[in-house]
Order: sequence, then C-alpha cells, then structure tokens
Amino acid sequence: MKKSAIACVVLLALWSVRVTPQAQVKQNSASIVVKAGKLLDVNKGSYVENAAVWIEGDRIKEVGRFADIRSHAPKDAQFIDLSHSTILPGLIDCHTHIMARIPDGPDGYTLNLATKSQAFRALEGAYDARITLRAGFTSVRDVENEGSGYADVALRDAINQGLAEGPRMQVATRAIAAVGQYNPFGVSPDLTDFPTGAEMVSGVDEARRAAREQIGHGADLIKVYADWDHPTLTVEEMRVVVEEAHKQGRKVAAHAYSPEGIRNALNAGVDSIEHGNDADRATLELMKEKNAYWVLTKSHYRDRLKTETNPRRRKYLEDTLQRARENVAIARELGIKIANGSDPASAEGHGKNADEVITAAELGMAAIEAIRAATVNAADLMGWQDRVGSIEPGKFADLIAVNGDPLAEISVLQDVKFVMKGGEVVKDTTSH
Repeated sequence: MKKSAIACVVLLALWSVRVTPQAQVKQNSASIVVKAGKLLDVNKGSYVENAAVWIEGDRIKEVGRFADIRSHAPKDAQFIDLSHSTILPGLIDCHTHIMARIPDGPDGYTLNLATKSQAFRALEGAYDARITLRAGFTSVRDVENEGSGYADVALRDAINQGLAEGPRMQVATRAIAAVGQYNPFGVSPDLTDFPTGAEMVSGVDEARRAAREQIGHGADLIKVYADWDHPTLTVEEMRVVVEEAHKQGRKVAAHAYSPEGIRNALNAGVDSIEHGNDADRATLELMKEKNAYWVLTKSHYRDRLKTETNPRRRKYLEDTLQRARENVAIARELGIKIANGSDPASAEGHGKNADEVITAAELGMAAIEAIRAATVNAADLMGWQDRVGSIEPGKFADLIAVNGDPLAEISVLQDVKFVMKGGEVVKDTTSH
C-alpha cells in the first residue's frame, strides 16, 4: 500500500509538471453583475430587495440596489438574472469527511481500509467534493480523512489548481488519537502495518511529533480525539498539539462527547469542540469562558431516527437529540459561538450538508442563527472571515440562490438552484 501511494504521488507530480500555469489556475477578469430578487445580509439578518452584486474577477466589488449598481457598472459586464430568486453567501460546512465513504455494518470501517487503495479513496473524495460544492457549500473544513494518508491535501491542492471541482478546503489530514482508541478495532495484532483511521500516539513527545508531521505534510488544522468510549488523550498530550499548531497559525478541533473529554480538550486550549453530545451546563460554561466554538453535527442522528426500528437504538437517538435541544438553549443563553458541521461519512451523507442547517433550526436556533452558523460563524472559526461567509466587497464571489424565503422556510436550502464560486458559475438550474 505504501508503494502504491508513493507511485500515485510520483504520477501526480509528473502530471502537474505537464500542466501549464494557465491551466492550473483559472483567472476571471470580466465584470459580472448578478441581479437578485432578494439578497440576504447575514450580518443584519434582513433582505436587500431588488439587489445586485458587482463582481470583478473572483471577488465582489460592490453590493447594493440593482438600479444603483447598473448606473455605474461596466456596460459590457456579463449579466446574470436571478430576479426570481433569493441569494445568500456560499454556505460553509466546518465538519466534513470528504474522503469517507464507509460501508454500513460493524466491519465497514475495517473493510474500507483493507479494500480501497489511496488512489481510489482520492477519486471518491473528488466525487464527494463536487457534489458538496453543487449542494451550495463553497467552503469546508475537513476534519480528518479517515485513513487515506494525505490524499485530502492532494485533493485540496487539485481543487485550488483547477484540476478538480470542489469547495475551498481546509484539511486536517490524519488526526491524532491515543493508541488503541480509534478505528479500526478488532484487527489482528499480527497485521502490524494495517492502516489506521488516525495517527496513534502515546505520550507528549509522540503527540508533538504527530502535530509537527501533519503540519509539515500540509495540514491546515489539527484534529484530536479527546475521548472515544471514555476520555483518551491527556490534557498534556493535547496541550503540546495545541502549542505546535498555534505557533504555526493552525487551529485545533477536538472530537469530544463526554463532559470530562470536553473539559480536558478545553483546558488544553483547543479552538473547537466537535459533537459535544453529552455536554452539561458546566462544560458549556467552560466553553464560553475559553471562547471556543461548538460544532453540533446532529443531522445524522435526526436522519437515522426516521428509519430506525430497533427500540434501543431509537431511544439512544431520541435522547441524543433531546440533550442537544437542551444544550442549544443553554448555549444561546450563554452566547456560545456555534458553527455548522454535518459529519458525513457514508456515500449517502455527502451532498446533503444543508440537512445540518435545518437540524440546527429544529433544535431551537432561529433560522438566521442557523444560517450564520453556516456562513459568518463558520468563516470566523476557519479564520477566513476576511474572504468568505458574507456577500461583501473584497470577499470571494461565492454565491448561492434558492427559491423562496430561507428565513421563513429554512428547508429551501436543501434545494440550491444556483452556485457560484469565485465568480465562476458551477451550477444553474434556475427557471425564470
């Protein structure tokens, strides 16, 4: 497997040498004026009627009333008529696993690692990236590639070079977990080179080395597993990861379900808590004190509940969603920052990222709060608040359009009709 991965890297490197710089990066130079029936100002939480966005290259130059912009925009600007639609900034998912298409069943994770080459995993990721973008998610924070080496780095770079279609990506590469405390489980100890879903460490020196290694191979952020069935990495192990990441300008996301795991991660200095299923008021108060983000990831519980027939599993799903509903109310009361994250890991989960935005609203967030979690809040968590997350001059021209009013009926986000990324239309199924 290692030899195959090296061969793929060499072939990709040779391929990239043959591609001209002009083909690697698409440069948009023409002016575009997009007319919209309504434009959602996510900061104000209100609409601009009969709006327009003037785009130069891949950036937004001006936003305002259509009549005003038409009066001074270039006469030869390309015109896109979305006057029957509502436009929003491109959505952001802060908890994806683009490389993961894990089969169902108790041995699905192991089979995924054992039967798929890294080259095939990369192709799966490219497909998932494409459908994620076409679902209206123009940026993602990919928090671990589930045992595909550094294929997520390659995918991110291929998208940036115009070789693949997908959202802007921040990637966490391999993630860091305690030895024996992450997938796959139950593999024979004789198979010493069997791939693992995360980089396994024991002790602060190994944790520090793993963080440095992943950053050195292109990680934009680091993911740690603070717990699994019980707390795993120690505060000290996570603290050195945070130290290494922060001094190189990277953030750290922590998978944490249990109150102790959440506390350990927060005391180590992580920037976000992913999941937080069993958080209590005390841990939420600590989250607020530490100014950390909470990434909910509850849509797959909601979706599984629709089809689950086993009474025991149904009760677990119902209890998880009820705790989330109670904790969302506490988080809103405390002013905890919440960012959107859908946590897809199966073939069926990709391209349905908007389900998480709808789930957040069902759990008690106002529609505009759920949308902000997937726009301005998500951009802030990613450190990209100066480039994405809202429709403002100077930011990337990442726009989506839907029919109807997402503040009144947030489910319209599940049917995005138009997607523009960096001034380039990648989907248009609007009808006038």
